[in-house]
Amino acid sequence: MSLVDGLGREHTYLRVSVTDRCNFRCVYCMPADGFESMPRDELLSYEEIARLVRIFAGMGIKRVRLTGGEPLIRRDLELLVRELGQIPGITDIAMTTNAHRLAACAEELAASGLTRINVSLDSLDPERFSKLTRGGKLDKVLAGIDAAVAAGLTPVKINAVVLAGENEDELFDLVEHFKGPEYVLRFIEYMPFEARWHSCVPTRELRKRLKERWDMEPLGDRLGDGPAVNWQLSNGARVGFISPLSEKFCSTCNRLRLMADGHLRTCLSDDGTPSLRDFLRSGSTDEQVEQAIRAMVLTKREGHSATEDGGTPFEGVMTRVGG
Repeated sequence: MSLVDGLGREHTYLRVSVTDRCNFRCVYCMPADGFESMPRDELLSYEEIARLVRIFAGMGIKRVRLTGGEPLIRRDLELLVRELGQIPGITDIAMTTNAHRLAACAEELAASGLTRINVSLDSLDPERFSKLTRGGKLDKVLAGIDAAVAAGLTPVKINAVVLAGENEDELFDLVEHFKGPEYVLRFIEYMPFEARWHSCVPTRELRKRLKERWDMEPLGDRLGDGPAVNWQLSNGARVGFISPLSEKFCSTCNRLRLMADGHLRTCLSDDGTPSLRDFLRSGSTDEQVEQAIRAMVLTKREGHSATEDGGTPFEGVMTRVGG
């Protein structure tokens, strides 16, 4: 029996955060100070993650994406990838990473069964990149992307958050750099968590600017059945737009988020669900865990209320949610 909420939305996609720790401290993702990581004994073990994914797979989840924080902070991640790949019903295992550590492990992750990679990259200027990430090294990220391409984890999706007055002047540079069949460049609207510290550049404005320079043809495929609307540009680039504020896609949302401490976040904006970890550690059976999951999903909210320049910010801290 499929996993359906009270509005009839069927869920086939599970994002799994393996840690809330990160070697970056991106300005829109994590506060500059005062952030305390989850105690390690509160994090789901790989065995607990695999058990939960098996339960989810039995309810129709087909795609799993590993996230963080930064997932490559967690040791021996290839072991989890390999185990998840053996679960009946799971057809796709992907990962979102900042790629700072990817060069050394891309080939091993691909050999273990990882099928796709998304890389967060908001600037091609080393100084600005360091400022936005509060210390990241651009050359290491670009080396990680090259390693992912060499390992066959293509097309590599490059996720760029465009912030008004901060990096929007790099729009054309990003498109030129990541053109070609091995990439898909995706522009993501800034989503405010807890408070609105930056300003969003709406998707319609980005499309307008791109159309002034290149011809754009819509692509029918959604490249992974995600929320991105994809276009082919006349310079050879493929670009996608993820527009959670200006062009909401809540009505077709098919995803759930398992946080590193086991909390099931049914909506990106909602931080109020209990932890599935507690069910596991209290001795609940798979059937009891399944019942708890179905009850949580059934009450999934219709959508968030954040807008381009107002509304209610999302609850929590992005690095704990996994995006």
